[in-house]
Amino acid sequence: MPLTRRALVLAAPALALTGCARTPASPPPPRQPITLESAFAGRSVGAGVFKVWLTGQERRFTARLDGRLEGDRLTVVEDFVYDDGDENRLTWVFDRAGPGRWTGEREDTVEPAEVVESGTEIRLTYTADFASPEGVTRLGFSDVIYFGADGRVINDAIVTRWGLPVASVRFELVRV
Repeated sequence: MPLTRRALVLAAPALALTGCARTPASPPPPRQPITLESAFAGRSVGAGVFKVWLTGQERRFTARLDGRLEGDRLTVVEDFVYDDGDENRLTWVFDRAGPGRWTGEREDTVEPAEVVESGTEIRLTYTADFASPEGVTRLGFSDVIYFGADGRVINDAIVTRWGLPVASVRFELVRV
């Protein structure tokens, strides 16, 4: 079942009453140190799911990532294949903004993303225009990225629409 703009719009009012978090919780310890470079420089593959909370609607995907660090710039090419057959390529360009801080842009971001490394997790926040067959929907993303116990890179995100939490994303990556 494809993720629709209608499902996201319908979810927003009901979720406003539930008090859902707008940022994902930190994973429990123990955790390994992580940086944007250690998470995304090099090649990796992964799988994930985008889930609308109110409807339970899901959109699953796989992805291949290729990250290259050149000086203070990390470029990450993401090739997505969705369970409905849709394919998409997006490219993040992150620039170091200081110790433990980066800014980033991708083709669909509305303004620069903010990245903060804090030892055992990375926080990434951004707004993007999500394209679907029904049109374009503006969504906010608040991600926490960390190493799982088995060394996988785990990216958990809360997705907002009009500032209200409406969905979640879980994406797990392994090096190849």
